[in-house]
Amino acid sequence: MNEKIIKQIKSLPPLPKSVMEVQRITSDPNSSIADLVKVIKDDPMLTANLLKVANSPLYGFARQIKSVDQAVALFGMTTIKGFAISFAIRNSMKFDLSAYGIDENHFHDVSIKRNAVAIQWYAGKKEKLDIIAIDSFLIDLGAVIISLVLLGENRADEFRKRLNKQNRFSLEKEFVGATTPEITAEIFKHWHFGDELIIPIENIDNPFNADKFQEEAAALDTLRVLYDMLDLSPDKQNAFKKAKEYNLDVKKLNKVLEKLER
Repeated sequence: MNEKIIKQIKSLPPLPKSVMEVQRITSDPNSSIADLVKVIKDDPMLTANLLKVANSPLYGFARQIKSVDQAVALFGMTTIKGFAISFAIRNSMKFDLSAYGIDENHFHDVSIKRNAVAIQWYAGKKEKLDIIAIDSFLIDLGAVIISLVLLGENRADEFRKRLNKQNRFSLEKEFVGATTPEITAEIFKHWHFGDELIIPIENIDNPFNADKFQEEAAALDTLRVLYDMLDLSPDKQNAFKKAKEYNLDVKKLNKVLEKLER
């Protein structure tokens, strides 16, 4: 992997104390929702971000969510963990994605759409949702590092001009020697995430290599195709094709998308 990529990853600051606490609580079977609520309430920025996202129409709640208690009860502990990690990363990293021709808000909107679909698609499958809900936020995180490196090398304009003419991942390989998912996996390792989060991202391009996390990797690849990082419009045709290829629940995925489009 490109030395400049490795250097950028190693320079990333540790995740904030509040996120470490959220991770500890959600991993402890003896912890309660009340423990999680307390940690979130102690972090005003986390509280504000959580309530803002919780009230997005994408999640389809019938009433306004006005408190952290409500949000945690509705989403569940693991999904809240995904929110917390996502918010912390946005505050910890410099999000200059101009090499890709997008901004931070666009990146975040794509992540939220993927997550909203994931939560409804895998509702009732807690073990798989615990992984997919978190990883769905962060699939393209590696692109942030790639963009920063290309900007530093004054090659961002050339990269951006070629994006519409060439496969994004082959272009990333050509310019920095690694693809977005490969770099995302390295970021996860830097932050000491568990194998259950690393392996599906590491194998998103070939989910059948993900051992016991094959379905999680396949679902993430499907979500990545559904909402490409560069385009907010859903590509349902190719997403359904992917889901069928992986033997995922296409019918439920279609119902979720129909609901979101109402």
